[in-house]
Amino acid sequence: MSVAVASSAVGPGNHAGFYEDEVIRKFVVATMFWGVVGFLVGTYIAFELAYPVLNLDLPWTTFGRLRPVHTSAVIFAFGGNALLGTSFYVVQRTCRAPLFGGAALGNFVFWGYQAFIVLAASGYVLGITQSKEYAEPEWYTDLWLTIVWVAYLVCFVGTVMRRREPHIYVANWFYLAFIITIAMLHIVNNLAVPVSFFGTKSYIVWSGVQDAMTQWWYGHNAVGFFLTSGFLGIMYYFIPKQAERPVYSYRLSIVHFWTLIFIYIWAGPHHLHYTALPDWTQTLGMVFSIVLWMPSWGGMINGVMTLSGAWDKLRTDPILRFLVVSVAFYGMSTFEGPMMSIKAVNSLSHYTDWTIGHVHSGALGWVAMISFGAVYFLVPRLWNRQRLYSLRLVTYHFWISTIGIVLYITAMWISGIMQGLMWRAYDSLGFLQYSFIETVEAMHPYYVIRALGGLFFLIGSLVMVYNLVRTVRGDLRREAAFERPRAAVAPNAAE
Repeated sequence: MSVAVASSAVGPGNHAGFYEDEVIRKFVVATMFWGVVGFLVGTYIAFELAYPVLNLDLPWTTFGRLRPVHTSAVIFAFGGNALLGTSFYVVQRTCRAPLFGGAALGNFVFWGYQAFIVLAASGYVLGITQSKEYAEPEWYTDLWLTIVWVAYLVCFVGTVMRRREPHIYVANWFYLAFIITIAMLHIVNNLAVPVSFFGTKSYIVWSGVQDAMTQWWYGHNAVGFFLTSGFLGIMYYFIPKQAERPVYSYRLSIVHFWTLIFIYIWAGPHHLHYTALPDWTQTLGMVFSIVLWMPSWGGMINGVMTLSGAWDKLRTDPILRFLVVSVAFYGMSTFEGPMMSIKAVNSLSHYTDWTIGHVHSGALGWVAMISFGAVYFLVPRLWNRQRLYSLRLVTYHFWISTIGIVLYITAMWISGIMQGLMWRAYDSLGFLQYSFIETVEAMHPYYVIRALGGLFFLIGSLVMVYNLVRTVRGDLRREAAFERPRAAVAPNAAE
């Protein structure tokens, strides 16, 4: 297992009934359903910012209420279901053991998590939240998620404990770090005292600058462990499997794990530069953020270099293209993030659309693209199909999504930097040169481009759904270019 992952997984039709794959199939379906919902809401609110008339003067359709629906749908619903589903797939294959608790516990985790998503989304639309930075759900939703998450932890750890493979593959390390740390973050950040047992209102425990620090300790480590550590677990399993190559350096993957886990947890204060937070705490967050660049790029290099000796597959394998390009976006985002944590840069970027562009280069380029690649890998195997219905459609999806991402993040980079420069521009008398509304007017064209980028990404996901539905039905589209790998033609082969 320290050399390759390939020997630990099963192909279509093998070990039928040994692994609990039914619950994984449910997670895959939920991943795509919530993904489309999240992308649709995100596209709509992007158009709301460009054309405020789309708010419709209704309390449930305002940007303020739909924005947390979008973020929670893409992070916790789309990304969360992808993480739970792939973790159950990976832990069973790499441990050579069926899921602990069987179908009963697995289904409780699945349906319990879907219930949490519905409770949270309905609370956002109805305005029932704790009114914090991420508009967290109220206490009853938090309590239910805690129960479901503990069941998930028991299910995952129990499977590792009953493993038949003596080695614990590194992907499981990253998944386990994600599960344990998110549990800690969720409980501490959401500590609240309900006003009444049957009421929805509660009072949070933290207040003032302590609440801000706790919020961003949670917020940045949700990025670090939910959106990074968990998806690195996907990277360390699915890239070697799809490329049919061993991990470039298993030793580097272990170094990557321990340095990332230790350093990431300290980086949260860089979100609070130039606030009431003590200056030493801000500096501590900045320093750890800059140091974080090294382990992040170590993991990125490990993922990309896994293709050593198999680079030609990128020309013919669009699924591998999704996986590898996602790692490239991971490298870009983990360079940009530490750079933006530097106080001098942060003074320009903070509160601007540059931050939005940075977030979405990671969310769309890294998280979504690697999730798409993993789902494309899983569906034929879980439904026992020869291959996907159409690899050509996978190629179309890749380019449509890539165009959408490029439109989105470049528009937000330009808009954000322009916004920051206009806010700090002074005239010869020392007065601000531009009013706030002038900066909003100047950003309008970029908001339209951002919305179009989101629309491209949504269309790409719909192409994917169509492809997967046809695959599950057992349809197979004849595509000569994808039927067999291209072989080198000898000089006299045509004779």
